[in-house]
Amino acid sequence: MEYHFTEVEKHWQQYWAEQKTFRAENESPKPKYYVLDMFPYPSGAGLHVGHPLGYIASDIFSRYKRNRGYNVLHPMGYDSFGLPAEQYAIQTGQHPAITTEENIARYRRQLDRIGFSFDWEREVRTSSPEYYRWTQYNFGRLFNAWYDHRSDRARNIEELIAHFEQNGTENLQAACGEVMAFTARDWAAYSEKRKSEVLLNYRLAYRSESMVNWCPALGTVLANDEVKDGVSERGGHPVVQKKMMQWSMRITAYALRLLDGLDTIDWSESIKESQRNWIGRSEGASIRFAIQNQEAEIEVFTTRPDTLWGVSFMTLAPEHELVSKITTPEFLEAVKTYQEMAAKRSERDRMADVKHVSGQFTGAFALHPFSGEAIPIWIGDYVLAGYGTGAVMAVPGHDSRDWAFAKHFGLLITEVVAGGNVDQEAFESKEGTIVNSDFITGMSVKAAIKKVIEKLEEKGIGTGKVNFRLRDAIFGRQRYWGEPIPIYYVDDIPHLIPDHDLPLTLPEVDKYLPTEDGEPPLARAKDFTYKGHPLETTTMPGWAGSSWYYLRYMDPRNERELVSKDAMEYWQNVDLYIGGSEHATGHLLYARFWHKFLKDMGIVNTEEPFKKLINQGMILGTSALTYRIDGTNTFVSHGLKDQYNTVTLHADVNMVENDVLDTEAFRNWRPDLAEAEFILEDGKYICGSEVDKMSKRWYNVVNPDDICDKYGADTLRLYEMFLGPLEQAKPWNTNGITGVFNFLKKLWRLFHDREGNFVMSNESASPEELKTLHKTIGKITSDIEQFSFNTCVSAFMICVNELQDLKCNKRSVLEPLIILLSPFAPHICEELWRKMGHSESVITAAWPEFKPEYLVESSFDYPVMFNGKLRFKVTFELSATAQEIEAAVRNHPQTEKYLNGQPLKKVIVVPKKIVNVVF
Repeated sequence: MEYHFTEVEKHWQQYWAEQKTFRAENESPKPKYYVLDMFPYPSGAGLHVGHPLGYIASDIFSRYKRNRGYNVLHPMGYDSFGLPAEQYAIQTGQHPAITTEENIARYRRQLDRIGFSFDWEREVRTSSPEYYRWTQYNFGRLFNAWYDHRSDRARNIEELIAHFEQNGTENLQAACGEVMAFTARDWAAYSEKRKSEVLLNYRLAYRSESMVNWCPALGTVLANDEVKDGVSERGGHPVVQKKMMQWSMRITAYALRLLDGLDTIDWSESIKESQRNWIGRSEGASIRFAIQNQEAEIEVFTTRPDTLWGVSFMTLAPEHELVSKITTPEFLEAVKTYQEMAAKRSERDRMADVKHVSGQFTGAFALHPFSGEAIPIWIGDYVLAGYGTGAVMAVPGHDSRDWAFAKHFGLLITEVVAGGNVDQEAFESKEGTIVNSDFITGMSVKAAIKKVIEKLEEKGIGTGKVNFRLRDAIFGRQRYWGEPIPIYYVDDIPHLIPDHDLPLTLPEVDKYLPTEDGEPPLARAKDFTYKGHPLETTTMPGWAGSSWYYLRYMDPRNERELVSKDAMEYWQNVDLYIGGSEHATGHLLYARFWHKFLKDMGIVNTEEPFKKLINQGMILGTSALTYRIDGTNTFVSHGLKDQYNTVTLHADVNMVENDVLDTEAFRNWRPDLAEAEFILEDGKYICGSEVDKMSKRWYNVVNPDDICDKYGADTLRLYEMFLGPLEQAKPWNTNGITGVFNFLKKLWRLFHDREGNFVMSNESASPEELKTLHKTIGKITSDIEQFSFNTCVSAFMICVNELQDLKCNKRSVLEPLIILLSPFAPHICEELWRKMGHSESVITAAWPEFKPEYLVESSFDYPVMFNGKLRFKVTFELSATAQEIEAAVRNHPQTEKYLNGQPLKKVIVVPKKIVNVVF
């Protein structure tokens, strides 16, 4: 009886859906385990074989945990607000909701076909009003909150207003945009508009003028991780720096908690380090430099106040608000030209490009805070307006970027820390003796830093400070397809829409483009108002809905609250999260920020959302290469290509099997190839190959549906795990998939005789069979816990081969084997489990217990050598003494044969190794 995977897989997928086999309960006496995948954006292209890699790994672990007696939550949904659907809507006029729905339907069909154990009753879609009502609710909580550094937590804005009414800003330690000082009497005298502006300076969700990545072609602001090399990641359109009124999130208030929290979670060090670098904690001093002949001051933050006497120029970000005020008339045009050039480069490019040196003198001078010496003020695009104060005190002798700038423009370079040669390069050591520096000359760097801060504070021109590289997150987007921000305006004062009127849903618009005046698409809507007042027309970014979706899975149909206390108390947080490392400083950081805020608000009860994080590696595409003789339509096989002058063309990998090209399919692929001719090797056209990113461009995209059609979902699941370690990148190559397919057929034959009859014996297992079984139990259990799934597949293959050699069909051996294999190949295992007579799913079976005693050897096969040559083997109990073994060998019938009448001199016994007969 052959294994007909198509019928078997279809049957069990339908069974799981009808029986709701993978439903998780919010109340259970079982211990809980929450396994989460980074949910997909449903693109029009559907899944390729690289996408399911992490889902297969999480599914294996989810099924394993169920067999171990856990109540497992393993949900799935869709990050369904996104720019691609909106761009398609702009091009075609079709509403993004229609495109998104079609894409989701395709994704769901593909996911179901691979046999994932998702609890689909908990599905969420970020673009559903029932879902984004609660995203808007979260925004409202942030809008109505401020961060109190004294208690180190967020608090309700009403408490801040009460503080202002009683004390003004006295004794206030709050996260804010700018430091303010006013009395309770001042506060009482403020107009409603002024009070609103003051509160926006403290709210965790606030509106202000911000420098943003503006993409004119897409008509929207982009996040830093959506911009690469000065162009948009989506479409490759130019991106410029621009100041706009924008909604932002005060994530900087949580910088220290985000940093400290990394020490409490089980994530890879590389991801933790990415977040540490992004947050960027540094200790130093804030110093104010007066500007010559002006009242304005330049504030800088430096980690090296000890180098203050090495400052030979100041550099402001081109966008710094002081630039227009201090630039002298003769340099005005040059400064404006430079600002326009700098605006075309993204912040990421400006930070990363250490070789690019450019700048412009403003004509203005700052004054050294101690010596009073005039210091020229420049602008340079290596300084960012949004990082620190947007200004640096340049110390070219001891900072490589400042050194390059000074060398380029012929500026003074002064040594203030002994030990290097500043004429040749910057000496950046954090240790050494201070020189040429007034009252700190001769001190160590550490002592000098402390002394300078002390003097700055005495003079009232600076203070010791901890700074963070992290900047507040721009929240508003000039797009249609996103969550509306639940804000309306009365006399330009922002007000929050009450919770009972949520969700604020997307309005209908005539086009999905910005208006002719440059307003966001929502401004096109007719009567887009709340009780007659204009509504906010920007929408939320893609990360808004994905920052808390894991919480909604806990209680997805709750219409009264984001998540119930009982559900939150039971599930707590995510035990295992699997997803791509590309989200290290985007989604993962924002989700941690929102989670900590919701903890402060009493909505969640844990400090971190994800206990353990695993980043799966990328599955790369193996491209198929053909070689056309230049100037002809003749293609030469790979082994012969060096004999001709050829041009390389990519072929669709779906026309290639084991490197052999289906030449007829190739001819039918494109009109220009219809008359193609081939020079073959041994009657075949052999393709070359190279590893690329899986992409339509290289024709190396493999659809998982095609693999399921040809080999079945279980083969796909096993093969993706077999390719290599989960966390490493590896190329997809179908050349090895037949080996996995044949393994499943071999497994099937263990349970059937030659006539195809199901055969199962209730006889006791032999020691050899039990040894094979328990060796496998130990190996699979250990490797699953270590997420070493590729070695599990190898162990299964070895086990089945050994059992086949033993002709094993014992229930006591094969039943545990099926439980072990079921997380990896669930369809075939469900089928065989049912054939064994079980009425419940294999998911309900207990995980086999590993018994190491079955691996302990009770005997040893001694090789018996005659003058160093192996002649035969004899089995002895391990308890046998050397004397007993020697006597037995002397009297063995074979001994007389190999002595051949010669006298035996001695018998040497090496316990548990060898017996050597000397004659």
